[in-house]
Amino acid sequence: MKITRRGLLAASAAFSVAPAWAQPAKNLTLVVPFPPGGSTDALARLLQSHLQVKLGRTVLVENKSGAAGSLGAAQVAKSAPDGATFLVTFDSHAVIPAILEKPGVDVEKELEPVFLVGTAPYVVAANASRPYQTFADVVAACKASPGAVKYASVGIGTLGHLAMTLLGKKAGVEITHVPYRGGGPAMNDVLGGHVDLIVGSAALITAQLGASTLRPILQMGRERLPVLKDTQTAIEAGYPDFETLAWWGIFAPRDTPAELIAGMAKSVREILSEPAVAAQLRDTQQMSLLLAEGKDFAKFFARQVSIWGQVVRENNIKA
Repeated sequence: MKITRRGLLAASAAFSVAPAWAQPAKNLTLVVPFPPGGSTDALARLLQSHLQVKLGRTVLVENKSGAAGSLGAAQVAKSAPDGATFLVTFDSHAVIPAILEKPGVDVEKELEPVFLVGTAPYVVAANASRPYQTFADVVAACKASPGAVKYASVGIGTLGHLAMTLLGKKAGVEITHVPYRGGGPAMNDVLGGHVDLIVGSAALITAQLGASTLRPILQMGRERLPVLKDTQTAIEAGYPDFETLAWWGIFAPRDTPAELIAGMAKSVREILSEPAVAAQLRDTQQMSLLLAEGKDFAKFFARQVSIWGQVVRENNIKA
C-alpha cells in the first residue's frame, strides 16, 4: 500500500476534528444557577475542563444565581437553541414551578432534559452537644417542647426544607425551620451551636464527619451509604418508602436539535464514565451515577416536579 502526503493529511484530520455537534464557532457555556463553591458549580467546572479537551473548544462556566435558581434557568431558556448554551443544575430546579408565583421560566416546557448525572441522599445531622442520637430522639424532644428544636437548611423551598416539612407532618411534630443562603452559612451555625440540626446533601454533611462537633442521625436514601453505615435511613426509622435525593442534571433550550442534545449527552457520558472522574464524584459528592438521557431523564424530572410541587402546595410554602 502506497502512503501519500494527501492520505496522511486526511487521516490526521479525521482524528482531530471534534464531534459534529461541537463545530459552532461560539464558545460552549455551562450556566450554573447558583453561586460559585457549591456542588453544582463543582460539577460544571469538572465537565468544563474535560469538555474543552474532548471538543477542542472553549468552554465557559457562568454563575447566574438568584430567585431559587430560576434566573439562570431563564437565561438558558432564552438562549439560542444552537448547542452553545446548557444549564447545569440541582434538584431545586424541579421546585421552581410551585415555589415561585412568577418564575419567569417554564422549566417543563422551555427547557429540554439532556442528561441526569446522578443522585445522593439528603442527611440530617445534629450538633454533637445536643442529646439526639436518632431521629426518634428529635421527635420526642419536639413533642416535649413544640417549636423548640431548630434545624438549618440551605434555603426555603429546597428539597431539604421540603423533606423535613414532610417528616414533621408524618411524625406529628413541629421542627422549626431556619433557612440560610447556602450550605456554608448553615453549617457554620449548626457547628457553632446556634441551631440544633442541619439537613443537607450527603456531600455537605460528610465533609464535616472528621469534626467532633457534628453527629449524623438520619439519611434519606433507600440504603445506607458506606460512609454513613451507622446512620439509619428514614425507612428504617419508621417512615415507609420515604426517600429524598439530591440530583444533578443538564438541560438545553427548547428546540435545540436532537443531534446537538445527543452529542452533548454522549460527551458527558464518556467523561463521567472515566474511572477517575466517577471516583471523584463518588468521593466528594457521595454521588451514585445514573448517566440517564432523554426520555429516562424526562420521566425522572416530571416525577420530581409532581412529588415536591405537591408538598409545596399542601404546606403553602413560598420563596
